[in-house]
Amino acid sequence: MLLQDLDEVFANDGPLAASVDHYVLRTQQLELAQSIQHALDTPSTLVAEAGTGTGKTWAYLVPLFLSGRKALVSTGTRTLQDQLFRRDLPHLRKALSLSLNVSLLKGRGNYVCHYYFEKYEQDERGFSSRAEAAQMKHIQTFIERSKTGDKSELSDVPEDAPVWHRVTSTRETCLGQDCPYVGECFVLKARRKAQEADIIVVNHALFMADLALREEGITDLLPEVDVVVFDEAHQLPDVATRFLGTTISMHQINDVAHLIEAAGLAHAKGTTDWSAVAGAIRLAVQELRLQAAPIQKLSGHKATFLDLPNADGFDRALDELLEKLDKVIKLIDLLKDHHPDLAAAYKTSLQLRAQLYVWTQPDRLGKSTLMPDADPALVQQIEQESVRWVEHGSSYLRLHRAPLSVAQIFSRYKGDEQSWIFTSATLSVHGNFNHFVHQLGLWEAKVEVWPSPFNYPEQALLYVPQGLPLPNSADFYPAFINVIMPFIQQAQGGVLILSTTLRGVDQMADLIQERLENLGLTRHLMRQGEKSRQVLLDEFRAKSNAVLVGSASFWEGIDVPGDALTVVAIDKLPFAPPDDPVLEARIKVCRDRGGNPFVEYQLPEAAIALKQGAGRLIRTEKDWGVLIMGDARLVEKPYGKVLWRGLPPFTRTRSASQALSFYQKKCPEN
Repeated sequence: MLLQDLDEVFANDGPLAASVDHYVLRTQQLELAQSIQHALDTPSTLVAEAGTGTGKTWAYLVPLFLSGRKALVSTGTRTLQDQLFRRDLPHLRKALSLSLNVSLLKGRGNYVCHYYFEKYEQDERGFSSRAEAAQMKHIQTFIERSKTGDKSELSDVPEDAPVWHRVTSTRETCLGQDCPYVGECFVLKARRKAQEADIIVVNHALFMADLALREEGITDLLPEVDVVVFDEAHQLPDVATRFLGTTISMHQINDVAHLIEAAGLAHAKGTTDWSAVAGAIRLAVQELRLQAAPIQKLSGHKATFLDLPNADGFDRALDELLEKLDKVIKLIDLLKDHHPDLAAAYKTSLQLRAQLYVWTQPDRLGKSTLMPDADPALVQQIEQESVRWVEHGSSYLRLHRAPLSVAQIFSRYKGDEQSWIFTSATLSVHGNFNHFVHQLGLWEAKVEVWPSPFNYPEQALLYVPQGLPLPNSADFYPAFINVIMPFIQQAQGGVLILSTTLRGVDQMADLIQERLENLGLTRHLMRQGEKSRQVLLDEFRAKSNAVLVGSASFWEGIDVPGDALTVVAIDKLPFAPPDDPVLEARIKVCRDRGGNPFVEYQLPEAAIALKQGAGRLIRTEKDWGVLIMGDARLVEKPYGKVLWRGLPPFTRTRSASQALSFYQKKCPEN
């Protein structure tokens, strides 16, 4: 097929229409595609909000296909990444009769490593359980048969199974050209395919990992491209904050102790007592955990660097850990050329030690040995531009550092001749893009909105009950569940209940279970945490009339069309928790410069999150249902108008009888 105009491609008698049943030209989709084509031709930056049902995937893929430019498509999740690569791209390639080369590229941890699989298989200490032994057999067969080595293709082993950490590599542990399996390496094969491809599908985490490495002067992940499309772009600010900062887990330190011990015993046995060396590191980790114990009593089990309880004891224990790492690094430095495993242990130890030390700077007096001659005011400014905190739970201890703003770092990586496209259903606050644009430094971007083609007033109703207690009241959840129960009793489809906290998930699930038993009703009740997210979603769809209670990870990325989901209930407005260290620091900086942090940060974030949660209800032209919001602040507080105006134009009511009447009229049996 010759390159065609977009209106011909999207026409009711065009190639797309011929490739699917019941195709209908959507004006919003065509206009979005035309704006994207203009951004490709210019080249320029486009921030495009496209409501649910617009068809944004085809709207950006078709111009990419026809442009002939090398492109990177970055998605919010690996699931969407797989869907694009395995379903959408092959479909369009066939429909448009274009022989484009497309590749899928994920982070190194998604690919089985031949070398570390063999090492773990031959480990004399054996596997940790019978289940892991069985998983290793599945992985062995997979390695022999797979062309990609992508663990998502092996359904017999869960993607979060601990065994994957043993049979994959990291940038530090990879042996590179010294690896005996370098010719078979799945990571290198995937990267070579990406270099040769016309369109490369990645996810935001990999894109930001590449950007973070470029900050260090390393460019070995992603190829140079002409176009970058960010799908589900609303997730980018959080992903950028995470990847442009650092997180050091004590699990990582213990893993490196294991790596040192195994490499030393295998390849330098008589040099020193390797078990004692590794044991000293583990003891130092235990002492640090002990000194950090008071953090577990704080809200959220976290504390900023400057507000650490028992700061002196924590600092001494951290210095001791650094000292132990220094000793082992000096020891392995003399032996690292003897075997690749020793070299990998050295490289990993050095990297972790460097990250750990940088985390300590500047010290509590504002002095930094990283810049001994720097002006104290500059050191203080650097500290203000990032925030450090410690997170401590029963099974983890993590040290975090995050930038307060990613705008300058992110925006400067756009090439002058590159086109950047940002698209999502939730980028603006009632059509205002300032919050998103400022977060990523997209000062020159063109911003546009295409509303959903769905008939929301006819299809759905927003119900905000009257007379509920305030969300922070002890009586709130019992009263809220009383409001929801009539809908659960009437529901012909599934009911999704979203909470802003994990505690809320448990409280609501317990109350619903109690009410169901009292009423003698049999409904399949599921809650976040009892199984993996994917298993819960699969069961929810299969049951078709289940009740699922979930928190943060269930507010977006859930697509349950049709009668399988007809009620969505949200307990509270999704304001970020006040104990979030990054938000807390950003609020302080905003106040210090005379700004209004509620208007600039908290309200826009809540508006976008609320729009995501509400977006679970209506997924197709035939969907219907009721959205129940338990937080009356949505309509009773002045700022609530900003929030509900940003939602789709549902019919609205505060009357229980009207809400139930609407629902009953929509039920298929009626």
